[in-house]
Amino acid sequence: MEGDPISALYTPALVVDVDIVKRNSDRMKERCQNLGVQLRPHMKTHKTLECADIMTGGSRRCIVVSTLAEACFYADHGYDDILYAYPLPFDKVERCAVLSEKLTLFQVLLDHHDALDQLRKRPLGEEKKWQVWLKLDCGNGRAGVLHSEPEALRLAQAISEADGVKLTGIYSHCGNSYNCRGVEQIQTVAQDTTTFTLQFIEKLKSLGITCKSSIGSTPSCSHPVTDMAKLSEVHPGNYTFYDVQQSVIGSCSLEDVAVRVLTRVISHCPHRNQLLIDCGWTGLSLDGAGKLPTGYAMIEGHPDLRLLSMTQEHGRVESISGKLDYDRFPLGSLLTIIPYHSCATAMMHPVYHVHSGGRLVERWTPTRGW
Repeated sequence: MEGDPISALYTPALVVDVDIVKRNSDRMKERCQNLGVQLRPHMKTHKTLECADIMTGGSRRCIVVSTLAEACFYADHGYDDILYAYPLPFDKVERCAVLSEKLTLFQVLLDHHDALDQLRKRPLGEEKKWQVWLKLDCGNGRAGVLHSEPEALRLAQAISEADGVKLTGIYSHCGNSYNCRGVEQIQTVAQDTTTFTLQFIEKLKSLGITCKSSIGSTPSCSHPVTDMAKLSEVHPGNYTFYDVQQSVIGSCSLEDVAVRVLTRVISHCPHRNQLLIDCGWTGLSLDGAGKLPTGYAMIEGHPDLRLLSMTQEHGRVESISGKLDYDRFPLGSLLTIIPYHSCATAMMHPVYHVHSGGRLVERWTPTRGW
């Protein structure tokens, strides 16, 4: 209940420090203001109204989503200027059309001529045009047409010339920044992505085509390079929560991580020199496997402990060296886990317990599904 200490929660429980969320959000807004670029925050990490309101300063405008479920959720709650930044799924074209006709500005993303054909086949009513961002691959190696391929220019030109369609912008995700270690490497990726995107924009201008430009990832936007000021927008998302992964990359410090998973000791296993906790992979992502000396995550205040493995509802914790002192971890005692990947971990929880100074203040309920 409101006002109770977080230690009163049933476990496992995802807890969010709202003061850190606000601080992280304010810092990102300040970076973008200093650059003179529009911040279009990504909702994919938290998927809640409350955190979205913090990220947008209450404007409820100019956001990015990764699923159509998120787009509908935010549209139903008064949000507008929504970019569905995922290669256009053909089974969802009609629902995208409904949102495009309902909102002042709903935008889709594509990276293939066949997707453009799908939009042509479903013209919008009320004299509206499809607002389209072209996804450019600037080295990330996931979605997008490769920036250096002639096909990228041909597709951009086709979008700009299509009836009922407008080329709104060029969108690139520098997810390869997640392979970085340290600010210098992060900024190298940010610079390359920015350069390739802006070069592509210049090629379009030579063809008489003008549109916006946007790049993003939490690492690159946490340590932006000067040339990012030449972009129209940036679209980071994880930065409100951050996580252990971001601290390892160099995006933030552990003090900037706003989320924790609370868990309790449920059994002692001295024959294995282990503890059992009540948090398995249904409460904490497996994403950190093999990436940390402390196992799948970090156990706050206990650098000598390793989260060795997880089954559905159990976690095995061992000592990194030496024998466990079971007197320090009686049954029922509380441990605090800092997740390796907050996006994946948040997805495991139907509600977030929000606190300030360790006292519960509210509950956030995320949207789910695709």
